[in-house]
Amino acid sequence: MPSKILVAYATCTGSTVGVAEAIAKTLAESGAAVDIRPIQDVTDLTPYHAVVLGSAIQDKKWLPEAMQFVRKNQAALSQKPFAAFLVCMTLAMKNQNYHGVVTEWLQPVRQLVKPVSEGFFAGVLDIAKVPSLRQRLMFRISVWTGVWAEGDHRDWEAIRAWASDLNNKLQAPKP
Repeated sequence: MPSKILVAYATCTGSTVGVAEAIAKTLAESGAAVDIRPIQDVTDLTPYHAVVLGSAIQDKKWLPEAMQFVRKNQAALSQKPFAAFLVCMTLAMKNQNYHGVVTEWLQPVRQLVKPVSEGFFAGVLDIAKVPSLRQRLMFRISVWTGVWAEGDHRDWEAIRAWASDLNNKLQAPKP
């Protein structure tokens, strides 16, 4: 079986790309052969021993293209070590009472494929990159009221620690 790991991602405003790159780099520094690809560029999982898949969160869900990928590749993903991560602004909220609900947003993925590990990371709030006018206005109001702060909230140390721990889990054969 090939020993290469795929790190694939779906992004909305670009912060998930950086998280995926940090994960791929950490895995590679641990000696793993790693490919990193946007989800829409992945057409075949055969070359990969393991898959790490991540998505930005929008409306409390993985992006549609990420869920479509999991559904389409459910059988192949179920045969390989598979890890999932998400990137969302809820984890950057000052009121940490909302942080616990974030784990629920991976439930649709878990129903299709059981991850060997799950990562939960805050993202970047750049209101200019938010796709819809309605969402931009909502974020502006939230920033104004102190719910969020604009800027990069990614915790690179936590991302690298998760990826470092992930390497052994992805090298183990699927039970």
